[in-house]
Amino acid sequence: MKISKMLPAFAIAAVLGGALSMVAQTAHADEHATEKCYGVAAKGANDCANGAGTTCAGSSKVDHSGKDWKKVAKGTCEKMDAPHSSTGKGQLAPFDNK
Repeated sequence: MKISKMLPAFAIAAVLGGALSMVAQTAHADEHATEKCYGVAAKGANDCANGAGTTCAGSSKVDHSGKDWKKVAKGTCEKMDAPHSSTGKGQLAPFDNK
C-alpha cells in the first residue's frame, strides 16, 4: 500500500489518540479535586459505603450516616453539616453516629 493512502488513517488515529489522552487527564484531575466526605449523604444518595451493613452507591438506609461517604469538592467536607458527627460537620474518615 502506498504511503499517501495511509496518511489519512494515521492522521485520524493521531487525533483520536490525542482526544482520548485529554479525556483521561481530565478524569484524573477531577479525582484529585474531590474528597470522600463521611456523614453528609442523604438516605439513598451516598456514593459508597464503609463497614458492616453497608454496600455501595445509593444504598444508605439513614440520612447522614458516619459509615457512608459522598464525593465533594476538595476542602469543603469539614464545612458541610453532618448532624451525627461529633463536630456537627462532615468528616474525612468514617465515624460512629452520635
